[in-house]
Amino acid sequence: MKKISQSTRIFIALFLGVAAGLLLQGHAEFANEYIKPFGTVFLNFVKFIVGPIVLFSIMSGVVSMRDIRKVGQIGGITVAYYFLTTAVATAIGLFVANLFRRTFPVIETGSLTYEIPEKTHPMDALVNIFPSNFLEPITESNMLQVIVMALLIGFAIILVGEESDKTIEGINRWNNIFLKCMEMILSLSPIGVFCLICPVIATNGPKVVGTLAKVILAAYLGYVLHALIVYSFTVKVFGGVNPVRFFKEMLPAIMFAFSSASSVGTLPINMECTEKLGVPNEISSFVLPLGATINMDGTAIYQGVCAVFIASCYGIELSMNQIITIVLTATLASIGTAGVPGAGIVMLAMVLTSVGLPVEGIALVAGVDRIFDMGRTTLNITGDASCTVIVTNILNRRKSVRA
Repeated sequence: MKKISQSTRIFIALFLGVAAGLLLQGHAEFANEYIKPFGTVFLNFVKFIVGPIVLFSIMSGVVSMRDIRKVGQIGGITVAYYFLTTAVATAIGLFVANLFRRTFPVIETGSLTYEIPEKTHPMDALVNIFPSNFLEPITESNMLQVIVMALLIGFAIILVGEESDKTIEGINRWNNIFLKCMEMILSLSPIGVFCLICPVIATNGPKVVGTLAKVILAAYLGYVLHALIVYSFTVKVFGGVNPVRFFKEMLPAIMFAFSSASSVGTLPINMECTEKLGVPNEISSFVLPLGATINMDGTAIYQGVCAVFIASCYGIELSMNQIITIVLTATLASIGTAGVPGAGIVMLAMVLTSVGLPVEGIALVAGVDRIFDMGRTTLNITGDASCTVIVTNILNRRKSVRA
């Protein structure tokens, strides 16, 4: 079993959970009373780790970016581009998912209770982004406030200067500790998936399973649209490169990323591909590794699609405030999903929590996460490469103007 990958174990757990659920269709009460609680324990662990992971990952990412001032313009353009395209990607994911929304089923929630939040004024949503207490954002799982708090503290540490070196070291150590803790929790994913999906199937039958194909189709449609529309446009207009040539030169990296589902593992090939596109090493060596950390366009589309799917399954209509919150959360939290296997599930839990959606819905998509991951990793590394082309072209234009 040690030789079987985590994604394969989750696949097996999913199929076993579906099979067990079908066998227990006449005994749904037993599944909900004696199997679901173990899944709830797994979810409690996931909820527990979300706050610390977001807080320390973002602070660690911010303080490590203090070198951006040394590269000045490169860092500014890169970060702005990454965050902008991630926000657009989330919006595309939500748009595509809403096209499929009517085909998603409404499942029986069993003992799950859900209260629709009261409608608030748009300005209240803006005010609620900013924390008024240090502990409340974590204890109340207000992820947007956690993100803002992490950014504020991170920038303050940078401004302190050399005196904060020990603090930075401490943040990185705590970040590593919580990442290891998350790794331990995610190792329980197969058990969690089995115990969560089994009661769902026992209560609702096999009708839920068939919709997974539609969810995957929605996600991949979002991936393709984002690549063909957003990347083609930005590469052509801001990068001065023919989109056909761009995707042709990127093909080796795209194929490797799709098969390996590893952004970090694709870095060497991605650097070779961008070099053929005329990107100097000083730019690619900075932009691509940074992109592997904070550029998560594919993950953002995945969050949007899954949020709509899960909301639909539970018969919940997302409000405009909730949609805006999903876009903001997925965009700001993208820097907290640094190359950790299974981190997409934790980020999805964070997005669901931020808008009050049932975290139990993760069980519906966790079993096919590897299929989602192949596509989102491919989109992520393609976005990283597009940024290198754009930064190169903009800097070359500025040099020519000064000359």
